[in-house]
Amino acid sequence: MNDTSINMQRKSGLLLFVVFVLIMLSRGTAVAQEYRYEIGGMAGGSMYMGDANQLSLTKDWHPSVGLIFRNNLNFRWAFKADLLMGGVSYDTKNTKNVFPNNAYAYFQRNFYELGGHLEFNFFPYSDKFAYLDTSRISPYIFTGIGLTVAPGIDNTFFGVNFPLGIGVKYKLKNRLNLGLEFAVHKLFDDDFDAPYSKGFNLDNPYEIKSGLFKNKDWYNTLFISVTWEFGLRDERCTTD
Repeated sequence: MNDTSINMQRKSGLLLFVVFVLIMLSRGTAVAQEYRYEIGGMAGGSMYMGDANQLSLTKDWHPSVGLIFRNNLNFRWAFKADLLMGGVSYDTKNTKNVFPNNAYAYFQRNFYELGGHLEFNFFPYSDKFAYLDTSRISPYIFTGIGLTVAPGIDNTFFGVNFPLGIGVKYKLKNRLNLGLEFAVHKLFDDDFDAPYSKGFNLDNPYEIKSGLFKNKDWYNTLFISVTWEFGLRDERCTTD
C-alpha cells in the first residue's frame, strides 16, 4: 500500500469520527449533571500486539499512568481528553510465529499518547436526581482519536491511533469518581514494534503488502482512574 492510500485512509477515518461526534452532540439529551468537569489521574498497564503477538490482549504487561480531563455533557454523554505514558516490549522467543530465516527480534520502548474520546454511559450517571432514575454506577463505551509518539534508538514512531474501549464508573461520593477501563488502540503503521532500523526488526517482517487492518500494530491499556468534579452548573436544563 502506498503513502497516498494510507493518508487517504487516515483522513477518511478522522472525517468519520468528526461526523460521529457532531451527530451525537446534536441528539436529545437528559438533564445535565450537577458538575460539568472532572479532572484526575489513572494508573495501570499497557500491552503490545502486532507481528510478534497477534492473539493475547494482556501479554507482557508494563506499568502505565495518565491524566484525565472530562467534560460531562449530560448524564449519558461525556467528552474525555487524556495524556498517557506507558511501555511495550516483546521477545520473539515467546511466540509460535516463524519469521524468515528463523530471525530473532526483541524490542522495548516507551510511548506517549494525547487522546480525545467520546463516552456513552449505559445508565444515567449521577448520585443525585433520583426522580430521573439516575445511577451512581454505570458501564460505558468510548471511541475517539489519539496521537502516539514512541522514541526509539534510531526510529521514532509517530502516528494516529483509534481507540475502542469499555469501562465502568462508580461515584464514591459527591464529586469523587472511581473508574476502570480497558481499551485497544489501533495504529496505522507497522513500525511501532521496531525502535531500531538496523538488522532484522518487526517492521513488516514478512514483506507483505498491508491493508487497513492487516500487518499493523496495536497496543492495549488497562487503567484504574480517580477523578474529582468541579465547575458547578448554573442551571438545570433539558434539550429537545
